[in-house]
Amino acid sequence: SILTTLNGYNIHSSESHTHSFQDKDAIIMLQHTPVYTLGTASDPNYITSQDNVDIIRIERGGEVTCHAPGQLTVYPILDLRGYRQDIHWYMRALEECILIALEKAGVQGATREEDLTGVWVQNKKIAALGVKVRRWVTMHGLAVNVEHSCVSYFVGIVPCGLVGRQVCCINDFLDEPMSVAEFSVCMKEAMEEVFEVALVEV
Repeated sequence: SILTTLNGYNIHSSESHTHSFQDKDAIIMLQHTPVYTLGTASDPNYITSQDNVDIIRIERGGEVTCHAPGQLTVYPILDLRGYRQDIHWYMRALEECILIALEKAGVQGATREEDLTGVWVQNKKIAALGVKVRRWVTMHGLAVNVEHSCVSYFVGIVPCGLVGRQVCCINDFLDEPMSVAEFSVCMKEAMEEVFEVALVEV
């Protein structure tokens, strides 16, 4: 369930990137109440302790993850016919959005890892992705840990099925803590850059 909806955006194409398929595209940014989500093929054994956190199986790829207050969750609803009809490209584009947004927020050293989906800082996972595409329209999306409050919920799972790997949040690396709402501005700007569009708040 949704704790707070931060922003909803319609997408306006840039002059150099105009496609009629983008007319109904949108991006939603929000915070969830605590929930563990399982992808279509996720192993429930990666949930080690429920502690009154809801568990929901959804139509996306990837293993178990957590959504909670203090984390920015972003749901792009994009018709990839207006961009590139390539799911691998789309996943890498989402990772690029995260990397750019983290840099804008002042987090240094964020990287991808070979053969793994997501974004990492100092060998700890700071952001996860899980998507589904139907008739080239995207569903689900990405989540970035911003505030310390969200990290505690990960103790009940093996995040993304990666045994022995830790998670972190943006505020682990900042002298002045940032709120989810503040980071959402960085993410908006990053998505505009990567997808070459303008996000117009609704």
